[in-house]
Amino acid sequence: MIFGVGIDIIEVSRVEDKLNRTPGLKEKLYTPVEIAYCESKKFPYQHYAARFAAKEAFLKALGTGWSQGIKFSEVEIRNLESGQPVIEVYGRAKELCQVQGINRFFVSLSHLKTHAVATVILEK
Repeated sequence: MIFGVGIDIIEVSRVEDKLNRTPGLKEKLYTPVEIAYCESKKFPYQHYAARFAAKEAFLKALGTGWSQGIKFSEVEIRNLESGQPVIEVYGRAKELCQVQGINRFFVSLSHLKTHAVATVILEK
């Protein structure tokens, strides 16, 4: 059964500007796995923006927003060998999913030069 659906869109330039102007922000928002993945790409900020959008979409689907003590780095977007993105949750985000009985996550990412978008579906 679907628990929630979330979608988010963001400007790539906004993410790039914030990450370049704020020391330590990248490590606050993204896990080491996400940083390594994005930095391996020709246009890393498109990938950072897509992951940021996915984290926002996840919290919209969960129905909490950034309340409830969830940290950005507790929602991780990984890629399978096939390239398919998947979500891993840790800490408070994992606890809230367990309380709600959420046991499956679906995520879709897309980006262009200027914008990134993500959709997340949570299932229980």
